[in-house]
Amino acid sequence: MTETTQDPRSIARDAAAEAAQDAQLVGDFVESIDMDGGVTDFRFVALNRGYEGWQWSAMLYHDVELDRWTVNETTLIPTDAALRPPAWVPWKDRLTAADLSVTDSIGTEPDDPRLEDGFRRTAPSLEKDPFDAQPSNVQSSAEESSDANPSDPAQDSGTSQGPAGEENGTNAAQTAAAADSGSEEAEPAASQSDVDEMVEEFDLSRRHVMSLLGRSETAKRWYEGPRGPKSLSTKTAAGKVCSTCGFFIPLKGDLNVLFGVCANKWSPDDGRVVSIDHGCGEHSEIEPPETAPLWVQSEPAFDDLHIDVVAQAPREERSEVELIEKLTDTDDLEPAATDARSEEHRAAIGETDVAAASDANAAELQGTAPLSEISEEASDNE
Repeated sequence: MTETTQDPRSIARDAAAEAAQDAQLVGDFVESIDMDGGVTDFRFVALNRGYEGWQWSAMLYHDVELDRWTVNETTLIPTDAALRPPAWVPWKDRLTAADLSVTDSIGTEPDDPRLEDGFRRTAPSLEKDPFDAQPSNVQSSAEESSDANPSDPAQDSGTSQGPAGEENGTNAAQTAAAADSGSEEAEPAASQSDVDEMVEEFDLSRRHVMSLLGRSETAKRWYEGPRGPKSLSTKTAAGKVCSTCGFFIPLKGDLNVLFGVCANKWSPDDGRVVSIDHGCGEHSEIEPPETAPLWVQSEPAFDDLHIDVVAQAPREERSEVELIEKLTDTDDLEPAATDARSEEHRAAIGETDVAAASDANAAELQGTAPLSEISEEASDNE
């Protein structure tokens, strides 16, 4: 650590220049920030290439007793207007579904908020509810009271007054309570059957099912995707949306309100989830185009049966090109002339051969007489 008694701003500038390895990279003084413990942060403009908006920070400690400044550290610090790279995003957060192939798998976190536990059936309690015996007791007391006063007209009419009337009113209330209790017992049975039916219909007995958050995110992703109402095909469908299409199969559950599956094999969305206000252009109510009764043969776009000979105009500005063309034409004619000369040469050679052959035959005829005479002498000797 360096100790000195110079001006602290000069010390800070020298320290920043030493860290930058070039004094020209340290710009004007910006500010000094007093920190705890006698430490002061001196800021200078950073002139490094690619570090727009950054500042050189030189932190100095001031010893008050000795009146000395000591350099602690120097570094580059970005400001709010600094040119900085984007914030780092973890790999899992920046990964999208389009980045995965059919062989890739990232798994599901145990605490994924898109899922929740499925339905679990619990066994009924074996303990008897003490209030279950109340209806029978109430009914027994009511029967006893009716047996005790069989001929009381006030009791029969239910309008008696006094202690007996009060007792009868109490029994009636208890009887009504018993009836209400019986109806309440019937309601859970009905609700339990509804629950069983719902669990079976939506298969909620799986280990995990989608939570409300998961279904909401899915609906938003589907609705804003390429098979929602904002797609190009919907704009060109002329009002023919999926909700009125015969090939539209609605989903179950709360997603039924907005989505279904396309089952038209001629549609580009076949087998995909589409919104009810989406359109693909292959609506079931679109009539096929009318076909012409006769096939009309159109003229060929290109006539390759004839060759048009077009005279070429002279090109005065390109005399060299015409000269080359003439030389080319001359080269094409030379083989024909050569062939003609060759024929004449072969004809001349043929006549010479015929004359030579005639001479040879004549010589042979001249030489045959002595041979015949020799053969006659030989025959006479025999």
